Amino acid sequence: MKFTKMHGLGNDYLYVYSESEPENPSELSVKLSERHFGAGSDGMIWILPSDKADFKMRIFNADGSEAMMCGNGIRCVGKYVYDKGYTDKTNITVETLSGIKTLELHIENGKVREASVGMGKAVVSNQKTITAIGQSVALIPVSVGNPHAVIFTSDAENAPLTTLGAAVEKHSEFPDGVNVEFVTVLSKNELRMRVWERGSGITMACGTGSCASAAAAVSEGYCNFNEEIKVRLDGGTLTIKIAPDFSVEMTGPAQMIYEGETVDD
Repeated sequence: MKFTKMHGLGNDYLYVYSESEPENPSELSVKLSERHFGAGSDGMIWILPSDKADFKMRIFNADGSEAMMCGNGIRCVGKYVYDKGYTDKTNITVETLSGIKTLELHIENGKVREASVGMGKAVVSNQKTITAIGQSVALIPVSVGNPHAVIFTSDAENAPLTTLGAAVEKHSEFPDGVNVEFVTVLSKNELRMRVWERGSGITMACGTGSCASAAAAVSEGYCNFNEEIKVRLDGGTLTIKIAPDFSVEMTGPAQMIYEGETVDD
C-alpha cells in the first residue's frame, strides 16, 4: 500500500487514495500511526470517490477510532488531489461525516500552499462546570461537526493536557468523548490554543479545535465577528473568521512530508 505523509501545522496524517472503501482501516491506523514501530502519525486519512461531492474523506485516529472531521486534514486532502492531478479545480467539495465541506485552494508555482475551508456553522452552548480529577472546570461546549470543550485559561502554554485534558475527554458529560482546547486570549482577535484531541492525545494543531475556540471567543466577546482571528498553535498559526450566523471559515497551510510504501514482514 502506497501512502503519503502530510501535515497541517504539524498535525500529521498518512494519506491513501483508493477507488474503493478500505479494509480494516482502524487496524491499519493503529499499526502505521505508531511512532516507533510504524510510520508515525496522528492517524490515517483515506481519500475516496464520492457520489455527493468531488471527493470523500474518512479519518481514523491513532487509536483506530473514526473521526467525523479534521480541519488540518481536509486542507491536506485538497493539496493531495490537486498536486497529484486528480482535479484541476481550485474550488472543490469534500464529503465528510460532518457533511460536505467546500475548499478554496491557493496555488503557488503550480502547487497548493494553503487552503480556505468553509467549515459550516459552529454551535456554541452555554458555559457549564464539571468536576474532573477533583477539579471544578468551567468549559464551553462547541460543535463544529465534531464535539469540543473550550476551556479559557490564563496560561495555555502550560496547560495540563495529559491530566485534565485526558480526563475531560473521557468525562461522563461527553459519552462519545470530546476534543479539549485550552485557550488564552492574547489580544483582541488573537488566541493561544493547545489541544488534547479525542482519540489522538496531544497534537501540534487542530483545525476544528481552532474553529471551536474562535467561535467560543466571539461568543464571550473576546474576538469580533467578520474579522480575522489568529489562533496560535504549537505547530503554527491558523486564521479563522466567524460570521454573525456563526458560519466558520478556516485558512491555513498544507504540506507534504514524504511518500512511502508498506511491505510485508
